[in-house]
Amino acid sequence: MNLKLRLTILSFLQFFVWGAWLITMANFWFGTKHWEGTQFGAVFGTMGIASIFMPTITGIIADRWVNAERIFSVLHILYGIILFILPHSADPNSFFSVMLVAMCFYMPTIALANSISYTILKNNNFDVVKDFPPIRVWGTIGFIVAMWITNLSGNKATEGQFYIGGAVAIFLGIYALTLPKCPPQKLIDKNSPLSEQLGLNAFKLFGNYKMALFFLFSMLLGAALQLTNAYGDVFLSEFAHFPKYADSFVVQRSTIIMSISQVSETLFILAIPFFLKKFGIKKVMLMSMLAWVLRFGFFAYGVPEGFGLSLIILSCIVYGMAFDFFNISGSLFVETTTDKKIRSSAQGLFMMMTNGFGAVFGSYIAGWAIDKFFTHKFTTASDLSAYLQTTSDNPTFLEILKSSFNAAVNPDGTLSSVVMVKDWQQIWLSFAIYALVLAIFFAVLFRHKHNPEDVSSVNH
Repeated sequence: MNLKLRLTILSFLQFFVWGAWLITMANFWFGTKHWEGTQFGAVFGTMGIASIFMPTITGIIADRWVNAERIFSVLHILYGIILFILPHSADPNSFFSVMLVAMCFYMPTIALANSISYTILKNNNFDVVKDFPPIRVWGTIGFIVAMWITNLSGNKATEGQFYIGGAVAIFLGIYALTLPKCPPQKLIDKNSPLSEQLGLNAFKLFGNYKMALFFLFSMLLGAALQLTNAYGDVFLSEFAHFPKYADSFVVQRSTIIMSISQVSETLFILAIPFFLKKFGIKKVMLMSMLAWVLRFGFFAYGVPEGFGLSLIILSCIVYGMAFDFFNISGSLFVETTTDKKIRSSAQGLFMMMTNGFGAVFGSYIAGWAIDKFFTHKFTTASDLSAYLQTTSDNPTFLEILKSSFNAAVNPDGTLSSVVMVKDWQQIWLSFAIYALVLAIFFAVLFRHKHNPEDVSSVNH
């Protein structure tokens, strides 16, 4: 089997084991367990907490002591085992704890997968900038396939999504051991200062104004990266609360609609070499930020039919540029602008800022803000039915009230229990404004002169 195909399988499985549950976990949390939004923000933040320290630690180990593919293998097998345990959590706190352990095993494998691919490609004289994106695109395809399997198998709100991911993760851990060896570079002298031996020299990158700004904006944009992963599927699913949309394809197959985002990724990943060489990192990242504005803005006015459906689909299409132009280009930028002695550590640092501090910030603030400012509480049938664009005597409304909210209408028109509904339009508009402000500051503050030769240097 040729090397590119083997790395393609690695990439496919790497994101399959994440896509099996990442987009649909909200349906399990809100729809099956009926747990609160603030707590959900905290659980989604476990990815960020793990990314603060685990990618950096594993990057240091891969730079200094243990083959990258061996670390990768062990982490995936442990991650798979924990996924089998996760859905048996009895309450939000125990779910949080188990998920945190799972993410400590999974999150560092993203940077490791990149490092393994870069190392194998370079060792075999491939052009990384040219050959890596077509390999990485299969990661996105793996994510899509996992989403479809979860949705079509009827597992988007059940524990089955975690079992699917867990089984494939264990297989991936075994498969990784068949890859070409990626031994530690050991480019740092054993008599060097302790800080250098531990790979902490990567943090010196913050002493460079341009790199410090790059990592700062990576963190701030990272706060937006996971928001649609956390809330996108449940946003579409909750159109089921509206009688006129309850039986729509968007509601029934929300995960498949969301997978258009990942299909878009596959196209934009392939465009990265052209855009990065022609426009440079600043313009590419700026395009990403503006694409996030459109991603959130289109969602804000999207509905499951007519023009509104077109906006939902457009939001999914623009997601490819929003996500890839930041994540993949950022990783390649780090690869081209850091010393080879600390590249694995620097990649871990990039992951720490985006999926670490950024994701924690975004998840916690979003969860808190949604509960406090963007969740409407209804106590009367007339107010709730008006908000859901129907009448209080509509049979479908009464059935939704019973099945989705576990409530009924009292003789005096009040509801038997308080019904809480998220105001998704205001939620997405707030996210869009955040991304727009970020783009403006980035355009003004980040100064970078593009040199196409810098991109080519990644291979040396």
